[in-house]
Amino acid sequence: MTTEHLTTLENIHKAAKIEFLEKGFKSASLRNIVKTVGMTTGAFYGYYKSKEELFEALVGEHYNFMINRFNDAQREFANLPHEQQPENLSSISGLSMFDMLYYAYNHLEEFKLILCCSEGTRFAGLIDEMVEIELKATHDYKAVLEELGRPSPHIDTNLEHILITGMFNAFFELVIHEMPLNDAETYLKEMREFYTAGWMKIMGQ
Repeated sequence: MTTEHLTTLENIHKAAKIEFLEKGFKSASLRNIVKTVGMTTGAFYGYYKSKEELFEALVGEHYNFMINRFNDAQREFANLPHEQQPENLSSISGLSMFDMLYYAYNHLEEFKLILCCSEGTRFAGLIDEMVEIELKATHDYKAVLEELGRPSPHIDTNLEHILITGMFNAFFELVIHEMPLNDAETYLKEMREFYTAGWMKIMGQ
């Protein structure tokens, strides 16, 4: 689609993506974006009140999908009968990770913005937010193991945080480096097996 056939809003988004991807949110110039579109700053403010609001328009929906899909997987697992949780430890979270991978690959520019260009916005905390969700789920699961008579040895919270952060950084590396999707699928499958086996080992299962 040529620029002439895009709406003004689509042209704003196109110019903003280029500017944010090149310079990051903090260094991106609203003036450059407006100039690229060929409109006045006053006219721009008829669409968005700020650079922050414009960035939100580009990535907010995609950020929310990622968090919500991950939360849904955790709830689905937590709602299983407790005696079924150990045998389903990797299946539900594994499916959610593949859903998130496919979604990110369908919205690569937006996730590049979130993962590489969002410093100075709330979106820079994507990995941290997912780590906190996973930490809580891990502690809930350890309580289930205790209830089932299969208690986990003590695991230092700092170590848990490091391992979980490493897992999400590894996952998002696939997106950042735009691995061919076939390779990314293979890497994700092997990463899941690696982390599941590792967690089961240190949990004494």
